[in-house]
Amino acid sequence: MPREARGQMASITDILERIGSTWQSNRQQLLDSGQRLTESLLQLERSATGSVEGQLLNEEPLKQTYAKFFETFDKERGGFGEAPKFPVPHNLSMLLRLGQRLGLENAQTMAMRTLQSIRLSGTYDHIGFGVHRYAVDANWRVPHFEKMLYDQALLSLAAADAFQASSDPFFSTMVDEISEYVLRDLTDPQGGFYSGEDADSEGVEGTFYLWTPQQVQEVLGLEHGTIFCHCYEVSEGGNFEGSNIVRLEMDVTQWAAWFGIEPERLGEVLVLGRQLLLPAREARIRPHRDDKVLTAWNGLMIAALARAAVVLDKEEYLQAASASAEFILSNMRREDGRLLRRYRQGEAAVPGFLDDYAFFCWGLIELYQAGFNSRYLDLALELSADMERLFGDGTGNLFDSAEDAETVLTRSKTILDGAVPSGNSAAAWNLLRLASLTGDQAMAERGEAAIKTSLAQAVRYPTGTSLLYTALDYALGPKEVVVLAAAESDTVSQEMLAALRKRFLPRTLVLRADPDDARLNELTPLLQGKEAQEGQSTAYLCRGETCQAPVTSVDELIALLEG
Repeated sequence: MPREARGQMASITDILERIGSTWQSNRQQLLDSGQRLTESLLQLERSATGSVEGQLLNEEPLKQTYAKFFETFDKERGGFGEAPKFPVPHNLSMLLRLGQRLGLENAQTMAMRTLQSIRLSGTYDHIGFGVHRYAVDANWRVPHFEKMLYDQALLSLAAADAFQASSDPFFSTMVDEISEYVLRDLTDPQGGFYSGEDADSEGVEGTFYLWTPQQVQEVLGLEHGTIFCHCYEVSEGGNFEGSNIVRLEMDVTQWAAWFGIEPERLGEVLVLGRQLLLPAREARIRPHRDDKVLTAWNGLMIAALARAAVVLDKEEYLQAASASAEFILSNMRREDGRLLRRYRQGEAAVPGFLDDYAFFCWGLIELYQAGFNSRYLDLALELSADMERLFGDGTGNLFDSAEDAETVLTRSKTILDGAVPSGNSAAAWNLLRLASLTGDQAMAERGEAAIKTSLAQAVRYPTGTSLLYTALDYALGPKEVVVLAAAESDTVSQEMLAALRKRFLPRTLVLRADPDDARLNELTPLLQGKEAQEGQSTAYLCRGETCQAPVTSVDELIALLEG
């Protein structure tokens, strides 16, 4: 809630004053309302999950959610429904998977069109990069200027998926830009990631981000400044309260045709313009930065940077993701192994909630996939087991708070996604992927049970449970694990890995054989007997407990994947 009223949104002080006034004038009304609310919460908890008996997982819920998204899709402007428009990137990642599984081109088109609209719009920061919280209008032109770490992470993950699904550099550039913003402006010197930046500076929302033509031309000069202003809609009349939100309504190729110059030349002018405007903007009073480090949101950003390292083949992103993970493990984990929720100015506190465990495990899984450091796989398994013990409800689902946490009214259980996905859904997806990597069938069954118990509520809110449907897509398979065994003088296994990483394979995981890593071989029995054949780097494609005959060339591996 804002500190001061904004539009029709009351401030926190307004609400507290009204509560205080009502408590004085009509106390019984508040007590009765509190009792009804408590009863409703208890009923909601009881109805949040369903029985798993007799349930079989199938594609029908995926088809139903596609129909609902298609019904509300804004074909002209991207996104879903009317204003305000939120990015909700986990919806887009799910639609990309759904489109691939069901052969529905429209599903992937909806996701990619929305990503394109966001990146070209005023909701995207074209000078410093990163995405703002949401657009107040249906055209994505006017943002609420707040920036949140979780939006950066989830949007980067969706853009990475879109790049693999399309090979369109528009999306890889988006991943790079978001990563650049986070590493520059939201990274603690010790490695953790800060929570976000406020919308306001100097007491006014958006001031930090707005430009006039004169301000642009003072930095870029008349010629380049005029071109920049034309492309980014910076005008004398202004497009927002007398000043201008920087936004790109057409991409560079379209503007180049309009100006009659080569796209490469225009691109150089705009890139140089941004590089010069950024330090000029940095000289302004910037919005307050929320420098809390939250385990859950860091887990999402670790996952995003690890995926960026995979998709873009950039070691610096893997290093940044690893640094955040090590920060959490060193500073936000108690001696007894319990994760803590937040860290600020040298103090870590508050026992972790479900999303802290689920999202951090997600990040650790992606870290293993990016760098094949078996320590991260081991930690993901350890923390996942802790999570089931601390948060389990006995039916397959998980409570939001641990068994020893203070209970306020009731111990809640969240199935629906919000600004971030459901911790329950992330946990189910984690269990299924860890089961694939380790061959633990009991773990796979627990992951499937978690999906089944959540589906009763999910089918009532099909557009509000996207990560659950991502987990369902994975559960339905075919689930694949590619084991790479490198020869001593290895180039082919790297080529195989590069070929895998160019493709959108959301149900395919990779294990790298290492005969010297005793712990890895203990964790993953699937590696037994997987060796380089006759001195050549070798790949084994496994579905469940069945592995195909080994192959020793990239072409053979791709043929297996496409077969």
